[in-house]
Order: sequence, then structure tokens, then C-alpha cells
Amino acid sequence: MLSIILLLALLIVAIVMIWPARDQRAVTAQTHLDSIVPVWQFNEKHSLRIDAPPERVFEAIRAVRAEDIVLFRTLVAIRRGGRPGPESILNPAAGAPILDVATRTGFRYLADDPPREIVVGLEVAPGAFAAMNFLVTADGRGGSIVSTETRVYARTKRAGRRFAMYWRVIRPGSGFIRRMWLRAVRQRAESGFPGALSSVHDE
Repeated sequence: MLSIILLLALLIVAIVMIWPARDQRAVTAQTHLDSIVPVWQFNEKHSLRIDAPPERVFEAIRAVRAEDIVLFRTLVAIRRGGRPGPESILNPAAGAPILDVATRTGFRYLADDPPREIVVGLEVAPGAFAAMNFLVTADGRGGSIVSTETRVYARTKRAGRRFAMYWRVIRPGSGFIRRMWLRAVRQRAESGFPGALSSVHDE
């Protein structure tokens, strides 16, 4: 009986892992990300209010390092299987802003519109393109709302099925990193000295 239950559980997990994702669309292009990736199958979005004006928040976004993001190095080391390798967003150099590392090791800027929005992207797998943005808007009270969204567009059904398995494994860790990334942006922006923030090391 137990073996049957385990088999059914494994079957359900397998079905969930390969279940095709449906197309989602931006109804109107309100951001650069909407224009760059108007159709996608996979996405996640997080936002946070910061008690600092958009200009300072935008500067902080550019300045955040791996050391500033709680558990960043631990989680990306798990994602790359603990293997060493060349510098990349999964293995950033110490002291380097993450966006600088990303855009010199594979990602490219698709939009750079200070102090409102940055978009970076790359081909993450055969037939699958990913883009990520940081969007900053004034909140009308002297502060800002900053959000980050990732969208992945699979050009074929096969690419979508293959990427779905990867996405559903890494998404919990990815979501945690993005939330901690926004907190690091907030800490830098609210400190008033985005370039001189003390590090927050992985535990």
C-alpha cells in the first residue's frame, strides 16, 4: 500500500513538473519590460516600498552586491551544484555590483532608463529567453515603490516543457533571492550612502 502511495505521489510530482504553462500577455505596454517581453509563460514579481526618492533607489539598485543579499551565495552555490566556475551571476566576484557582473558575463542591457527602469536579459536555454527588470515609481509621499519581475518566453512547446521542469525547481529559491535583493536595495537607499553600505553576509 505504501509503495502505491509513493508511486502516485511521484506521478503527481512528475505531472506538475512537466505541466505546460499557458501564455500570458501584457494588455498594454506600460513598462520597457512589457515592450520587450509582451508574451511569456513563466514569471515572478516582487515589490517593496522604500523611504527614499527614485533617484537614490535607482543608484542603490546599481550598487547592490552579492554580499548585501542574505543567503545569495549559498543559494546560487546550490543552484550550480557547488561546482566552482568562471565569474557569472551564479558566481559573482566579491565587491562587484551584481548588475555589473551579470552584464559582463552573458546578460545584456535591454533598457536603461534612469531613474525609472532597468531591464536585462539573455537566452537561458535553447528556445527560451528571460528578461528581468527593476521598476521604480514615486509613491507621492517622498518615497518609492520598487518592483522586480522576471519573465521567460519559450518559443516552442518543447522548450516550454523543458524549461517548466527547471523553473518549478528553482523558483522558491529564486523568489527568496529577489525579496532579499529588494531589501538590500532598501537598506542601501535608506542609508543615504548607497555606495558605502556595510555587507550582509550569508549565514
